[in-house]
Amino acid sequence: MGLRQGEWHDWIQLDNRFEEYHRIKTHRLSIRGRHCVQTLLAGDHVASATEPAREAVQELAEYLSRRYPQVYEAKRAATKPNDYGWYGEGQIRQITIKPLNVTYDLEKEDPMTVAGMLVQDDLALMIQGTDGKHYLQAGSILLPGTWRLEDKIGMPLASIHTSGDVPQYQEKLELSMDRFFTKLTPEKLILRNNYFLQVLYDCPSTDTEVHAARKFDPHELAWSTSSFGNEETFAASHDHSTDGTSIPFIPSSKRSEPTPENLFFRTERQSLRRLPRTRAILFTIRTYLDPVTELAGEPGVPGRMASAVRSWPDDVAQYKGQYRYKDVLLMYLDGMHKQQVEEGRDQSSAKYPF
Repeated sequence: MGLRQGEWHDWIQLDNRFEEYHRIKTHRLSIRGRHCVQTLLAGDHVASATEPAREAVQELAEYLSRRYPQVYEAKRAATKPNDYGWYGEGQIRQITIKPLNVTYDLEKEDPMTVAGMLVQDDLALMIQGTDGKHYLQAGSILLPGTWRLEDKIGMPLASIHTSGDVPQYQEKLELSMDRFFTKLTPEKLILRNNYFLQVLYDCPSTDTEVHAARKFDPHELAWSTSSFGNEETFAASHDHSTDGTSIPFIPSSKRSEPTPENLFFRTERQSLRRLPRTRAILFTIRTYLDPVTELAGEPGVPGRMASAVRSWPDDVAQYKGQYRYKDVLLMYLDGMHKQQVEEGRDQSSAKYPF
């Protein structure tokens, strides 16, 4: 699972792309809001996510206004018994993102919508049902890239992964994941990372759909339109064809061949924590999207990246769509690695990152 213990001061990260992410999220809400942000009521085996969503936005507002006071300013209500305020203070009723001059009303606006707009992360709430399974009961999934909340909402943890054909999930991960979720305590912050390679295909000027999407999201952070087509009509499955002949989303005739310049390294920094009051698990997903050509300029990176891509088992390579970019990526990385070795800049054998 690749889990590690996190430090609370590092729970939510902000960077100099905050305004860009907020702008893209705002646009996404305007065109696909009800599909990307949902909070479910009680089901047959699981409780409503309404109160966990309220707790989640209050926890985020408290943390952000205290951790980043130069960015967030909170206004509080009068203290009431059992409210969500920290350290005996009244709970937050409004929070302002000062550099953007945007204010959210936590008492009037939808909690999951506000929570998602406060951070660069996507958010998911998992609630344990009476059958012992953990269900995705709420989410603000505005920057998923290749999957849709509407296809996963309400599913138990195992079905979320198996419906996406996650390699070896049932064989190696299902039982340990269920046990981990059940045992997670509020004082622990757990982190993990994953990564993919994303192709930003060049498309003809006549492909108005792709170019319209890129007007607001030029690198396809939110949705990989040039790979998967219209999000509204997306087939809820990965394309795992190994020979590239059965891609159901974008015909090969409309896609250019990938080049090093349109390959992007997409990585997610995920955190999991149990909310203290409602006991729901809040899952944050922070996506970073960087050009491979920029990363390959770092000493040692081309060699390490090429080694990692070559090490994928067949099922992982299929899951990550390796056939789309393998040849051009490895040729480029090998060339950059050779150049770094010749220049004495290669650090592939050094202990990373030092």
